[in-house]
Amino acid sequence: MKIFISIIFFFVLSIISAQVGGERIYSFLNIPTSAHQAALGGEALTIKDDVNQPLWNPATISRYMDNQISVNYVNYLAGVNVGSLTFAHLINRRFGTLHGGIQYIDYGEFIKADKNGNELGNFSARDLAVSVGYAYNIPWSDFYVGTNLKVLSSKIENYTSQGAAVDFGIYYYSDLRPYSFTAVIRNVGYQFTPYENEREDLPLEIAVGASYQLYDVPLKWHLTIGNLQQWNVAVPNPSNSETDLEGNTTKEDINFFTNAMRHVVIGGEFFPDKDFNIRFGYNFRRAAELSLTESRTFAGVTLGFGLKMGRFKLDYAFTKYHPVDNSSTFTLLIDLKRNGF
Repeated sequence: MKIFISIIFFFVLSIISAQVGGERIYSFLNIPTSAHQAALGGEALTIKDDVNQPLWNPATISRYMDNQISVNYVNYLAGVNVGSLTFAHLINRRFGTLHGGIQYIDYGEFIKADKNGNELGNFSARDLAVSVGYAYNIPWSDFYVGTNLKVLSSKIENYTSQGAAVDFGIYYYSDLRPYSFTAVIRNVGYQFTPYENEREDLPLEIAVGASYQLYDVPLKWHLTIGNLQQWNVAVPNPSNSETDLEGNTTKEDINFFTNAMRHVVIGGEFFPDKDFNIRFGYNFRRAAELSLTESRTFAGVTLGFGLKMGRFKLDYAFTKYHPVDNSSTFTLLIDLKRNGF
């Protein structure tokens, strides 16, 4: 445990000046591919017994995921397709459970042209990550620590890039408590082979999360405070700028509270332990950056459901990553331990 905390402390000190994703290579690692997670706002970290959750928080790996497999697909934007495949297997009671995952993003086909605009055919681009994760229950406690090791690959036409990254997580959970909480450091890594001579940074993120199960209502709340590696994550929305009679434009004023709320993601799940679940979420940062003054975009709002039928479970999520376009996430989970349908 002391070694694990020392490693976490070292990485926190070394990356405290890091920037928010979107300006970094392998940014697809921060796109949720699980419909369960996407429906809860896109960054829930305390989902238990879901074989997709360890891609975001390796400390949640447990024996309850044994022989579960999940296939995920996201109909993203402009023909871009995102997906993942996850699987977990209990090696034995003493060693614990290993988790494996594959994440990918296919950017589609592009027109290849020379500097004069002459078309030379088509080319494609894609990113891929393969991960292996493991979690350990600290003896005589309800704390779990976990890590993922990820091998990363990116390709644009004939140009390639390779890298590696690790995730660290610590998670508190007890069957006797209605609450759980966690802290995660994701995508700490290095680009071994850059596209050009200069190496790019990975989309590192530090986040904390918590959940609470209400006693008298079948509702479970999830709260995530993300992007703790950088305080200022707010970007002025051009739709909220003001122009006076002389044509002078004033950008949106972002104060302390506005910036603080853009770190927050909340979600709720009705009937979390039943065969049918209803989910909703709200991502404050996404809502602020995609809002339009003259129309309702419902940006930041996420909705979804889960339906379990025997050994199969289907999850769906509705999200908005663009003011004028919607995105759907589909998840099929299969419990291979269960016999029959």
